[in-house]
Amino acid sequence: MKIQERTGAGAGRSAAPAQQPVGDRLPSPPRERKPALAALAVLLILLGALGATMLVLRAGDRIEVVKVTADIQAGESVGDNVTSVMVAADDSINYVKWSQVDALKDLKAKSTIYAKTVVMGQMFAKQEQLPAGKASVGLALKEGQYPAGIKPGDIVAAYRVGANGSSRSDSSDNDSSSSASGGAIVADARVNSVNDDSDATVSTGSKSLTLLVDEADAAALASAASAGEVAIVRVPGK
Repeated sequence: MKIQERTGAGAGRSAAPAQQPVGDRLPSPPRERKPALAALAVLLILLGALGATMLVLRAGDRIEVVKVTADIQAGESVGDNVTSVMVAADDSINYVKWSQVDALKDLKAKSTIYAKTVVMGQMFAKQEQLPAGKASVGLALKEGQYPAGIKPGDIVAAYRVGANGSSRSDSSDNDSSSSASGGAIVADARVNSVNDDSDATVSTGSKSLTLLVDEADAAALASAASAGEVAIVRVPGK
């Protein structure tokens, strides 16, 4: 009988293990605060935002400048061969601003400026400046003494011809220079400018040309030009 009572009394007990009292838990370590790292993170964020802002402002700082639309030969003005284009502002580059285009047309190119070039102030001067060793010679030619469609920038050869247009072979053409170039007074000259001499009512077909030649050839070409005995032909450019 005693054994049964003990068994019955044990049956009412809980099978779950007794929980540890709350007061016996180990304290968690306090979180370590690092204010220096937090400040550095904030500083990096601010610097990144400032850099992005500066890039946006820099991209928006643009100016309107001059770009040529056709080749401009040495000694020529840009004329109407210009257009405007937007570029990033840069104080180290002497751009010609679009607001200065009228003044630019009064200046002369120091050397050949090719189409689609954004021009700068140092490319121009108030007066024509010839390259070293070169001379500018003017020609007054009648129709038949020049090729059709001749234009500035063309490379030409100049020959001495008689009054009837036939080629002459006098003493002035028999020097070593002429014989080496096949009888040409000038074998390689660049056309600087071309102007029509005809007026609005009469079309004579005459043209005034300016050629850029070597100084050594200038005298012979000028002499033949003054006598009206020059004809030019277009030759392949170098």
